[in-house]
Amino acid sequence: MKREEQAILVLEDGTAFIGKAFGARGQTYGEVVFSTGMTGYQETFTDPSYHKQIIVMTAPHIGNTGVNSEDSESSRYWAAGIVVRDPARRASNWRSERDLESSLIEQGIVGISDIDTRALTRHLREQGVLRGGIFSGDSLPFDVSNADDAPVVLLESVLSSPQMAGAHLCGEVSTQETYVIEPAGKWKDNPQAHIVAVDLGIKSRTPYYFARNGAKVTVVPSSVTFEEIENLSPDGVFFSNGPGDPETADKEVELLRQVLDAKYPFFGICFGNQLLGRALGFDTYKLTYGHRGINQPVMDKTTGKVEVTAHNHGFALNVPLEGEVTAPFNDGVYGRVKVSHICLNDDVVEGIECLDIPAFSVQYHPEAAAGPHDASYLFERYMKLISDTRNTQIEEKN
Repeated sequence: MKREEQAILVLEDGTAFIGKAFGARGQTYGEVVFSTGMTGYQETFTDPSYHKQIIVMTAPHIGNTGVNSEDSESSRYWAAGIVVRDPARRASNWRSERDLESSLIEQGIVGISDIDTRALTRHLREQGVLRGGIFSGDSLPFDVSNADDAPVVLLESVLSSPQMAGAHLCGEVSTQETYVIEPAGKWKDNPQAHIVAVDLGIKSRTPYYFARNGAKVTVVPSSVTFEEIENLSPDGVFFSNGPGDPETADKEVELLRQVLDAKYPFFGICFGNQLLGRALGFDTYKLTYGHRGINQPVMDKTTGKVEVTAHNHGFALNVPLEGEVTAPFNDGVYGRVKVSHICLNDDVVEGIECLDIPAFSVQYHPEAAAGPHDASYLFERYMKLISDTRNTQIEEKN
């Protein structure tokens, strides 16, 4: 293999995988994680929750359907790097506008292909997620075709890169300007509620799901203050998905407590779920290798229904799985809480529900694209919570 085509993935434990350069040439660093989705790679790479992460795709063939201007979850690629086994030689789909590698090069996303992604995934499952670096082009000034171990200079640079634990990243991916999504479909001229969505790394699909259920959605930056939220006169407040360690999000947790104190109906997804847990006084912890992909089984404990769901999280809540517990914060000021959803693979908490205040959240992604859509009912559940809370407040006033 010619040197200009070579690439190497170096993990912080010294393991190295040699392959071909894919996408932009250069070097990149991040937490190396694997995603089990067999489709939806464009949505995955553009998900802000993957900020500072190198994504290993476990499906062997990536790029088959190309990319288009409609399916991205944000305005750019957020993945720090891409690892694939067999990139498609050509894109073939009626919606395709260009091939994947061209779009990666255009946005400067460094990747590597032609490595054993199965072996890499097994390694990450056994060792846990690891920091890593991909090197190609001018950042790889020597031949690595016969290297058995990571070259020392590359390993040193990986070891000096930031860790995900302790990283506060939501401000880096949040919108800087407030914008509004109006109700859609039959609700176009008859909004049923006004939701303020705090963007911690929101996916573009999320406000449109609210809009399809009759809500006007005002998306605000993560730096928003509670006074600014109040000035928008919302019927409910939503916290989105996003990257980083929830233990670093003290400012966002304090904002959420103000929302709960004001009795605004609250819904959180992914990072928003972790922040609700923290606001209630529960701890979070880092998973060994996390949940990522679009085929994770979750049980809704309210109905007993098992849903196939989309995930992207490396942290989880530490809440008792059975029964009702009193939220620990401030001597139980927020009342009773129960786990509403659990992952059937490993019993990780996938959702919580407050029983004495109008608030609930889920760890997975009910707005998932390219699917599945088993959990899209949660948007309807939130709209009903807003309606029920409004009716209760009217009755109390009367």
